[in-house]
Amino acid sequence: MSSDWPYTYEEMLERAHKNLPPKIIKRERFEVPGILVYHIGKRTFIKNFQEICEKLNRDPRIVLRYVLKEIASAGSIERGQAVIQGIINPRAIASALKRFIDEYVICHECKRPDTRLVKEKRVLFVVCEACGARTPVRRI
Repeated sequence: MSSDWPYTYEEMLERAHKNLPPKIIKRERFEVPGILVYHIGKRTFIKNFQEICEKLNRDPRIVLRYVLKEIASAGSIERGQAVIQGIINPRAIASALKRFIDEYVICHECKRPDTRLVKEKRVLFVVCEACGARTPVRRI
């Protein structure tokens, strides 16, 4: 079969490869700091709660509200620490935090953490800064 094209497929592919820009995308692994939990009396403290929320780029009140709902407890934020009523297993807190990250931080399309929460009317969206995806999520 004769082709009217001046180039073969392999030549065009090679030419296209040469015209691609060099890779400048820096892929860093998204790592949330490990939670530092300690107990005093019948209260549980998350010492680095503020740092975790900054890494997630989320309002600490929203993160705490989600975690408290998941572990069925009451709590507050005092001097950058989360204070939870009761003695809570650190694994339960870490598990609730992981579920929050999966649902409200990581983009559902491209799996990147470069997102923000946007509330429009009564609907909450995870909007990805990397790919532009808008995913509705349940209210916290």
